[in-house]
Amino acid sequence: MKIAITGKGGVGKTTLAGLLARLLADCGETVLAIDADPDANFGSAIGISPEQLASTMPISKMKELATQRTGAEGDGMFSLTPHVADIPDTYSIEHKGIKLLLLGTVEQGGGGCICPEHALVRTLMKHILFKKGESVIMDMEAGIEHLGRGTADSVDALITVVEPGSRSLQTARMIRELAADIGLKKTFVVASKVRNQEEKDYLRANLPDGELLGIMPLSEDVRQADMQNIAPYDLQGDIVESARDILKKLREKLD
Repeated sequence: MKIAITGKGGVGKTTLAGLLARLLADCGETVLAIDADPDANFGSAIGISPEQLASTMPISKMKELATQRTGAEGDGMFSLTPHVADIPDTYSIEHKGIKLLLLGTVEQGGGGCICPEHALVRTLMKHILFKKGESVIMDMEAGIEHLGRGTADSVDALITVVEPGSRSLQTARMIRELAADIGLKKTFVVASKVRNQEEKDYLRANLPDGELLGIMPLSEDVRQADMQNIAPYDLQGDIVESARDILKKLREKLD
């Protein structure tokens, strides 16, 4: 199972990504967690310590590695298909049966130029998504910049996390259109921070039939986990049960 999760900052997408990663790992699956959000918090949602995360550099910032793997020289020539097969095992952080890889984003110059770091990250994403035998949970920023026509077919589903409200639903519509442009057919929505039946009814009335995958309640457990520097999954509250239901429904839809 290879799942990409997106949504605006603060809506709960990283919380969902962390819960799904932990659930899959507890089912005995090999899980690779990819943090592709510049505001990298996926590690803390899994339960990795702040100290360990602070000492880990995103792949996109490893200029020396990118130069070495692409063969970049002073003449500006470099390989667009560098060797990347060893990177997930070599540069990931392991926790609770999950390997976390900090991908980061590449800061490029104007004109859409491709630099060695960009070539490395792009090739790495293709390798990860085409590789069989492991589950991948990818926490992205509010978009699908890390995906393209070359990788969309290997993503089983794109989940957009929203809050009850018109602006959040507009983001979901925008992402749905972008996904369709690159051939990503299976897109779903998970509602987060839902407080009552009125908000549930609003979401169901304003989303296409079959798109709403599940609902996560506004949970005190998430705030408590953040204050204690632990994963919401470790508190085993209502938010975990809602994520378990979402994973079950996702499996049913993909099957």
